[in-house]
Amino acid sequence: MEVLSAPLRVRFDYTRSVGPIIGAFLTGLRERRILGARGSDGRILVPPPEYDPHTSAALAELVEVAATGTVTSWTWVSEPLPGQPFDRPFAWGLIQLDGADTALLHALDVTDPGQLSTGMRVSARWADERTGRIQDIAYFEPGEATSPADYSEQAPITILTTPVDLDYKHTASPQESVYLRGLAEGKLIGGRSEAGGRVYFPPRGANPTDGKPTDDLVELPDKGTVTTFCIVNVPFLGQRIKPPYVAAYVLLDGADIPVLHLILGCEADEVRMGMQVEAVWKPREEWGHTLANIDHFRPTGEPDAPYESYQHHL
Repeated sequence: MEVLSAPLRVRFDYTRSVGPIIGAFLTGLRERRILGARGSDGRILVPPPEYDPHTSAALAELVEVAATGTVTSWTWVSEPLPGQPFDRPFAWGLIQLDGADTALLHALDVTDPGQLSTGMRVSARWADERTGRIQDIAYFEPGEATSPADYSEQAPITILTTPVDLDYKHTASPQESVYLRGLAEGKLIGGRSEAGGRVYFPPRGANPTDGKPTDDLVELPDKGTVTTFCIVNVPFLGQRIKPPYVAAYVLLDGADIPVLHLILGCEADEVRMGMQVEAVWKPREEWGHTLANIDHFRPTGEPDAPYESYQHHL
């Protein structure tokens, strides 16, 4: 049987608060300044960590270091990847800045590995537009060139948003391929490693308890029991349903592992453990090789399942 494969891309913005140490470091980069933190042993750590690596105490003393330094080690990149600093061969280097006691990883602007050597002197080349990110240092280049600081009246950096973009090809296992083809036909296929064993949904390439493939395939009904659930009250980017709504683990009849899905068709506060639910499928023309063929689960109106029937499947 031919296994399925498909290109997948995951994209989202990861936003975090940066705190006083990292915030000061990023604010300094925006101003063409590089800050380190003094550790309990007196060393200047660049980039500055929030906590001391020896005592775990919060660090507070910031020290400005130079934008020039020495390459302590390097590696050559002959085939750059998308999103890297250069679209031609270049080097990554560990650079110990003057005044620092640790090395900073960054790109080196060289066109041939013969230009590189441990101990070579380099200086930061600043980006024309700086926003408070490590990319404010565009790269390091050979030599001792320096640029004056560019102090501004802008507010300190407190929030950092990092775009995440993962682009890869996923090849399904034989068992997963059967499961995916089943979804495209409106079937829910689980699997177990041997007759009488636990039924996994989706089926696994290897049973986590015995390491055997879950090749004993079982077609499951599209009805089941809510085991545990969460009421989503907080809006987030890309949310397609207005809160509140329920995300629940549904134990399909005949399965031993619940699957996470939406519960709609009732008020969020009416959902409960043991509730009997059934799948609501999208129109046939919208089906693909995905569990999203099921739009959501809804209550069947049948009596709740007794706790003893699903207590070992939470």
